[in-house]
Amino acid sequence: MFELHQTLAKDTVTVASLPLSQVLLMNDVRYPWLILVPQREDIREIHHLAKDDQGTLFKEIMLASNIVETIFSPEKINIGALGNLVPQLHIHVIARYKDDAAWPGPVWGHGEAVPYTPEPLEALKNQLEEALTA
Repeated sequence: MFELHQTLAKDTVTVASLPLSQVLLMNDVRYPWLILVPQREDIREIHHLAKDDQGTLFKEIMLASNIVETIFSPEKINIGALGNLVPQLHIHVIARYKDDAAWPGPVWGHGEAVPYTPEPLEALKNQLEEALTA
């Protein structure tokens, strides 16, 4: 049975469910940041997914990337599946800007997260959910 890793559950807000992945928003206003988590039990690596799921995951990453580009107009989109701290397979889709606090380095471990306030979080969550499920 699929269960979201406790660290992801603590650090994110659920936005939508796609055919394969749960889509999460990192609760850090400094970086527009989606995380896709394939809803499969005990999967650590992309190549461990069934072939059909691999194709679906790629399509969902492209969908998330297009939405991040459209909504946030970043200078660059970073996509990564690191999993060094959270073993559950998850893919980061992060909008990056030359003036963000971590540029040009990685966002991981750079300063303390700044959580969204309730109203902007709800508005962004609704906008993302609508775009992902359209």
